Amino acid sequence: MVDSNQKRPQTSVVLAMSADGKIADVQRSPARFSSSVDQTHLEKQLAAADAVLFGAGTLRTYGTTMSVSDPQLLQQRLQQNLPSQPLQIVASLSAKIDPQIRFFRQEVSRWLLTTTPGARRWHEGLEFERILVCEAPAANGIDWVSALQQLANLGISRLVVIGGGELVASLIADDLIDEFWLTVCPLILGGADAPTPVEGTGFVSEQLAPRLELLSAEVVNQEVFLHYRRQRVKD
Repeated sequence: MVDSNQKRPQTSVVLAMSADGKIADVQRSPARFSSSVDQTHLEKQLAAADAVLFGAGTLRTYGTTMSVSDPQLLQQRLQQNLPSQPLQIVASLSAKIDPQIRFFRQEVSRWLLTTTPGARRWHEGLEFERILVCEAPAANGIDWVSALQQLANLGISRLVVIGGGELVASLIADDLIDEFWLTVCPLILGGADAPTPVEGTGFVSEQLAPRLELLSAEVVNQEVFLHYRRQRVKD
């Protein structure tokens, strides 16, 4: 675990899942099962953020990212002297992303968070405004503690994570998530290989599992909106 008081963005995970805890079906198709109420909820969370972080797998699945379109939310960002759209940050070890997907034609600012080999793929391209290399010193991966510190140093104070499960697991492993907004949708997807909100290797016992504090629970039509805060031991 890392020092929760380190300089880094306030980081929230925002995800919709089935009643059995799946964020997509076994074929990892784009998840379209949440309601318009949940889409409005997601847009509200994005509008309050400086940046949105998601994995390349999520981007490959959807080919695009969600932008803020509600006039009131856009006006709120304008009043706060923020760009109309939050910064979009793609995280990927390999950075193998099709440059022809719609994402690169959206009117948003794009950054890439990757490794040295991944950065080489885009070195001469104009698709990303900034490429951040944050390699873990002893492993083939991203140093998330350093990455979030860099984001804070670049002016990002509010970060929203929208998937996938491997990315969320990596951030949880370094105790870098502060809040979870989870929407439970009324369907069962099943499948041992269907993705869940948190993938990775998991925790070996419930004693080591991160604990959450439930801040609110709201039922709207057939969906349940849960808001959790990460519990941490106070000094």
